[in-house]
Amino acid sequence: MGLLSQGSPLSWEKTQRHAEHVRKHGILQFLHIYRAVGERHKDVLKWGDEVEYMLVVFDHKNKRAQLSLTGGDVLHALQEKGERVNPNHPTLWRPEYGSYMIEGTPGQPYGGTMSEFNTVQDNMRKRRLEAASVLKQNEAVCTVTSFPRLGCPGFTIPECVPTPVETGASKSLFFPDEAINKHPRFSTLTRNIRHRRGEKVVINVPIFKDKNTPSPFIETFPNDDGEGARAVKPDHVYMDAMGFGMGNCCLQVTFQACSISEARYLYDQLATICPIVMALSAAAPFYRGYVTDIDCRWGVISASVDDRTREERGLEPLKNNRYRINKSRYDSIDSYLSECGEKYNDIDLTVDKEIYEQLVKEGIDHLLAQHIAHLFIRDPLTLFEEKIHLDDANESDHFENIQSTNWQTMRFKPPPPNSDIGWRVEFRPMEVQLTDFENSAYVVFVVLLTRVILSYKLDFLIPLSKVDENMKVAQKRDAVRQGMFYFRKDISKGRLLSVCLSVCLLVGFIRHLKYIR
Repeated sequence: MGLLSQGSPLSWEKTQRHAEHVRKHGILQFLHIYRAVGERHKDVLKWGDEVEYMLVVFDHKNKRAQLSLTGGDVLHALQEKGERVNPNHPTLWRPEYGSYMIEGTPGQPYGGTMSEFNTVQDNMRKRRLEAASVLKQNEAVCTVTSFPRLGCPGFTIPECVPTPVETGASKSLFFPDEAINKHPRFSTLTRNIRHRRGEKVVINVPIFKDKNTPSPFIETFPNDDGEGARAVKPDHVYMDAMGFGMGNCCLQVTFQACSISEARYLYDQLATICPIVMALSAAAPFYRGYVTDIDCRWGVISASVDDRTREERGLEPLKNNRYRINKSRYDSIDSYLSECGEKYNDIDLTVDKEIYEQLVKEGIDHLLAQHIAHLFIRDPLTLFEEKIHLDDANESDHFENIQSTNWQTMRFKPPPPNSDIGWRVEFRPMEVQLTDFENSAYVVFVVLLTRVILSYKLDFLIPLSKVDENMKVAQKRDAVRQGMFYFRKDISKGRLLSVCLSVCLLVGFIRHLKYIR
């Protein structure tokens, strides 16, 4: 989950005092990277997936399932058995937001041969068996997007009671701080999002209504200090913590492009596919023990990390903040990066003008400069005392501090300093599936799609505002069968129509597309 620095985390007040320093040096670090590898070409396809898992304890006698808060111990055991013994171990394990979660990746990146595509499911199976081997009896490692009873009384083992006090990380009525990973980054993120926002995060998900659902559906909260009562909406399930979003699981794939221009081209083309693949992989209808009227986690996780103040959300006049910001830090992309996408950038883009002008002056083109300047309108959310003053020529922590907390559907990833890694693109909208077969099918499909896009020079671009509309449709209940999505009509500029139609058929949406010329 992004940058995991070690050290002593600063409070929000101290982090805020260093925000300009982080932004200034983050841009300098990006410029050093760009000067060093901006002209780099001929990198080969390498790629890898990330699968997030939940640790679940099954009480078969009482027919009860709870989340096991042993993720730290399980992670330590897996790393001791694997990468710390054998650097070429076929799996890697990393922490995730919840103390009941772990993340698994292949030990080495895959290449572009068909034989390697055939090993993906086997590697995922190895990960699952490896994790299961260090669990106790009646424990299982599950790939579930949203645990149905997350936030309900007794959903963890050991059972923990939420303490909604100001000194806590989340101040949640439902999600105990014990369910947050013990790495200081996670609790600091949780606390600082709340402090920056000026109040707890607010998540309202429409309840699914059948004949037995009260109308209106209204909840009351015994331990509420009034904040929950003000935030909750009728006929909605209310949640109030980062854990309700970041405590869900997802499936992601990152691939290396041959050059920066290819990475930018693929970033744009895949951005239009994100809503469709999200609807195809939809796996999250349950929240806080209720059946809701959505099928995807995206809007929930977006609200769970929304650190915008009331001024930035447009609820109050700008006084203490610089910008109106239209979206949460976790949302769809805000601009295309390639030249062919420029004319489709039809949504308002808020940028830091000083940073934009600095980047252009240093030789960064308009499209990339506005992308970076848009990311850097955000404040850093975590900062470690030992990581304030860095060598900008050889480190990139300040750049990654901002970059890794802009959680968009696609992520454009510059190479780390002084490495042989190339320019990469991360595809982020997919929900994790129950089986290794399904998860491997999705990630292989995405990588193969990139090969088809490049080989046939396909063009999926549509106005970015239509992509945002598609994102809203994709999260609705049964969107995969009932949703209508905007899609480009001529994706091959009049050539290879049969190939283009086959791509549409692959994603299963040919009869659900609103064509755009």
